[in-house]
This record gives sequence, C-alpha cells and structure tokens, in this order.
Amino acid sequence: MVLKEDIQEKYGIYGESQAVREIIAVIKQVAPTDITVLITGESGVGKELVARAIHGESKRADGPFVIVNSGAIPEGILESELFGHEKGAFTGAIETRKGYFEMADGGTIFLDEIGDMPIATQVKILRVIETGEFMRVGSSQLRKVDVRVIAATNKNLDEEVKRGNFREDLYYRLRTVNIYIPPLRERREDIPVLFEKFVAQFCERNKVAFAGITDDAMQILISYHWPGNVRELKNFVESILVLESGKVIDANMVRKYLRYGFNQFDYSRNLPIRYGKSGEQADRELIYRALVDIKSDLIEIRNLLGNFIEFFARQVSSPLALPEAKIDLKTGTVVENFSLVDMEKRMIKAALERFNWNKRLAARALKISERTLYRKIKEYGLEEERQKR
Repeated sequence: MVLKEDIQEKYGIYGESQAVREIIAVIKQVAPTDITVLITGESGVGKELVARAIHGESKRADGPFVIVNSGAIPEGILESELFGHEKGAFTGAIETRKGYFEMADGGTIFLDEIGDMPIATQVKILRVIETGEFMRVGSSQLRKVDVRVIAATNKNLDEEVKRGNFREDLYYRLRTVNIYIPPLRERREDIPVLFEKFVAQFCERNKVAFAGITDDAMQILISYHWPGNVRELKNFVESILVLESGKVIDANMVRKYLRYGFNQFDYSRNLPIRYGKSGEQADRELIYRALVDIKSDLIEIRNLLGNFIEFFARQVSSPLALPEAKIDLKTGTVVENFSLVDMEKRMIKAALERFNWNKRLAARALKISERTLYRKIKEYGLEEERQKR
C-alpha cells in the first residue's frame, strides 16, 4: 500500500491542507485505472506534478510520460506534432515522423493548456480518447495507440464551452474525473511546509547552508497573496538563498524580494491575475505589473522630494525637528552637512518618532507606501540606531 506521505515526497506535492490531502486521496483512487483525468487550477499551482503522480502510480509507470504544451505549439503544426506526418505531407516534411501520441504508446500523454487547443484539433483529440485511432498528416492509414490521456488547463472550460471556444463533448469526456488545485492564497497553511521543502532541496543541491528565518518574516510569507502560486514561492526561495547567502532571513529581506507587494490587503499596487489565463499571458501580466511598480516608485520618489521641501520649509524655525546649522565663525562656512540624503533621513526619522514608530501612520504622513518606508528604514539603518539607544 502506498502511503500519502510517500506520494507527496516522491512527486513533490507538498502541503498539509485539507485540499492537498483530498488531491492525494484522488490520485490514489484514479492512478490504477485508465480513466481520463482533467486537472484544473491557476498557473503555477503544480498541475504537472499531479499528472506525473497519476502516471507514476499507475500500471503504465514503466511506459513513457509525454508532455505536450498545447498552448506553445503554433496552430499550423499542432496536428503534425500530435499525430505525426508522412514524408512530403507539406513543405518541409522531408521525412516521416511520429507524433506525440505514438511516442506515448503504452504510457501516458499529458496535454497541458488544453484550453488553448484549436477547435479543429479538439475533434481529433476526442476521437483518439474514445477509440485510440488517428491518422498521420498526409496519410490515409488508420493507426491505433494505447495511451492514457491526462489534460490540464488554467482556463474555466465551462465558460469556454459557452463561448464556443471549446467542444462540449470533449469537455465532458475529459472531465470524467476533475482534480482542482486551489491557488496558494487559499491554502496558506501549506506555505511554511513548501518553504522548508524548497529550502532543503536547494541547499542540498547547491551545498549551501540555511541560517534560518525569523517569525515575522514567515508571517509575511503566509500573508502574501502569491499571484504566481507555488512556482513563485520556489523562485523566491532560490533567489533569496543565493542573494542573502549565510544570513538569517528577516522581514526586511522578504519585503525586498516580494516584488509585487507584501501586504495581502495592498492590492492597489497589484493587478489581479484572472483565472483562465495562459502561461504566456500570465507572464505578460507579471511584466506589466513590474512596470506599474516602477512607475509607482518614481511617483513616490517625486512625492518624497516634495515632502522634503515642504517639511524643511516648515521646520527651519523649529529646533525640535531639525538642529540649527553649525557655522564656523572664523571662515563663515557651514560645518554640518545638509545634503538631500541627510535631510531625507532626518525627515523619515522625525515622522517615525512623531508616531511612536507606527510605520503605517508615518508612511501615510510622508505620503509614501509602507514598502518604500521599510526600504528607507533599512537603507539608513534607522532600526539599528533605535536599538542602540
């Protein structure tokens, strides 16, 4: 008997949430059969891992496991890639070639992003699923394969059927069993487990040591909305372990590397990733969000400079916030340095002290985001100065 923990370790489907437990239970039920499975969920949740687990625990485990990214293959050559072609079938077909279905004979074919597949190709996929029969492009000979089909999509196929973008008969044939993988933000209890696993894997693979993570840093990770899901968390772990090598990961480091906002309620700086996007569309949205962040940072810098000018003008006559300039009476020169950087540091420090280090109120008074404030506090070492008092 295969234990749940064995499947999770073997295929990397980590987590302790009810959702993950249910997914593992379904894998154990469907794997020994040849039933068609549809895996749904947002980009980055781990649909391929589930497909690999189903194949690996099946009677076809010794056969091939062929992955086809339906959305990445141009429509003009998709059928040739799936079903193969004969020599001379089209310009450039200089030799006979097997397609993915023939390559997967005796094993499993994983049709990823099937929601992006053209209608004309969907008809032929349905025929293969039902009869195992197909013809190569340019051939009249009927061929037969013994292949199990597992499909996946990040699209809402119910809606795609209603819009006429996906065949209803294929949809119902695929979703004999539907495994839905929730986004990471809906199973936050899995985040510490995934973090620890990714850290252990990376450190073992790269022979590096992990110095640890603070409680407040882990709390930020749990609160973050993870638009890129498990894939984003894994990339985050690898980046921070390399760039902050040998250091204990603290809250400021986490905020620095979570590029799209660390507060789960701070959605104003983050465009949503809608369910039903292809991987390429999701990547374009990530790039667009990065550009939006850059624009926002430039606006905040402009606001900070404006606040500095206003703050300095208001405080020149008050020795409480800013000390008076020290002048060498012999030479008439200013001894104390009043550079913009120095004044910005003083302004931020004054705002923090005014609000008893309540960063949210201080950021609001300075008209900048909390993220920018945290960055400035770290840049000027204000937290360290405060602790030394």
